[in-house]
Amino acid sequence: MHPNALLDLSTQLVREVLKLDAPADSIVSYFFRQHKALGQRERHALAETAYAVLRQRLLWAHLAQSGHGPMERRLVLLAWQGQPHVLKNGITTDEGQWLERTATIDRSTLQDKLRHNLPDWISNSLRQQLGEEEFWQLVDTFSAGAPLDLRVNPIKAKREAVLEALVAAGIPAVPTPFAPTGIRIEGKPALQKMPLYTEGHVEVQDEGSQLLALLTGAKRGEMVVDFCAGAGGKTLALGAMMRNTGRLYAFDVSGHRLENLKPRLARSGLSNVYATQIAHENDERIKRLRGKIDRVLVDAPCSGLGTLRRNPDLKWRQSPKAIEQLQAKQTAILHSASRLLKPGGRLVYATCSLMPAENEIIANAFTAEHPDFVQLDAREKLEQAGVTQAESLVTEAGHLRLWPHRHATDGFYAVAWEKKA
Repeated sequence: MHPNALLDLSTQLVREVLKLDAPADSIVSYFFRQHKALGQRERHALAETAYAVLRQRLLWAHLAQSGHGPMERRLVLLAWQGQPHVLKNGITTDEGQWLERTATIDRSTLQDKLRHNLPDWISNSLRQQLGEEEFWQLVDTFSAGAPLDLRVNPIKAKREAVLEALVAAGIPAVPTPFAPTGIRIEGKPALQKMPLYTEGHVEVQDEGSQLLALLTGAKRGEMVVDFCAGAGGKTLALGAMMRNTGRLYAFDVSGHRLENLKPRLARSGLSNVYATQIAHENDERIKRLRGKIDRVLVDAPCSGLGTLRRNPDLKWRQSPKAIEQLQAKQTAILHSASRLLKPGGRLVYATCSLMPAENEIIANAFTAEHPDFVQLDAREKLEQAGVTQAESLVTEAGHLRLWPHRHATDGFYAVAWEKKA
């Protein structure tokens, strides 16, 4: 495709994404459905441009003020600044001179908010938690893309064999540093066409998400609930931990998300999963299981701010008011899920958020209000599940806390309790 055409399409896509009225990945997918003639290379370039603009929105909007023409086009040109071969035939002389001027600006002299590209309420919280030096390390991590992590399905394959197969296929791959069945790949190879994927030997799953499932300690023959199953990544991990025995309930209020679980379930070889759409956290189908369950995982609806490497639009689409609304939902779901546990059962509350309001505040309030539950040491439980270097993943309070800049995972939080006998 000629650079002019690609520039025009990128401008259109950025204009749609910056409306911030829907998740960016949904907008990008819809855009591609409207332009079916695009090749894989063009799709990749368009998506990367849109996400780059979302990551650097404040900085580039500031720089773009000195240019001419549609704002979205100027933002795209800034996203393409490192690709002179693309810009050479796609821009005017004036645009080229403007880009040269912007390239000479010393970014370190700009206001903090133009450098970190975060709303104040997010940057203030992260600074308070991490301190100045680590805050900027995290900012650098947010500005880069995320690696591709896989979880080996132990029902069908061993990690060593999968690593050999990937390397033989010309795909550099290494074991993840913490999760015992994880593999990390740089880049975005077409895994969906490989037998390893189509035959269910691997699933795409961030290492942090794998660790949440391991924290449940799910075992053979147990009754387990994935309370907010979504598309089922953790459901599949739990089923593999159970070695395809017992009963594993995958609950979610979204039938669409559960539909996405079906093909993944078919590939996995699991037959112990019962996917069920529920109306709310107090659905009658949940009440019938009260006091009967061995393990419950609550991967609660949250702001998703731990996934900014993948979903940079979230920092612009979330707000303090939205966090307050989520807190009420998280508390209600956690209380309802806790009623499912039998004595001696384990409850895990988790989010992919970096905000204490969705994490420690929710967990500490639950501990205070439920004397029939005792908090467990996440380090001990992770080590029992075969996790290496578990001490580096856990806070002094015994909670799992994953940071993208420290652990090369998405940002996750989790805490586990056991119901007293």
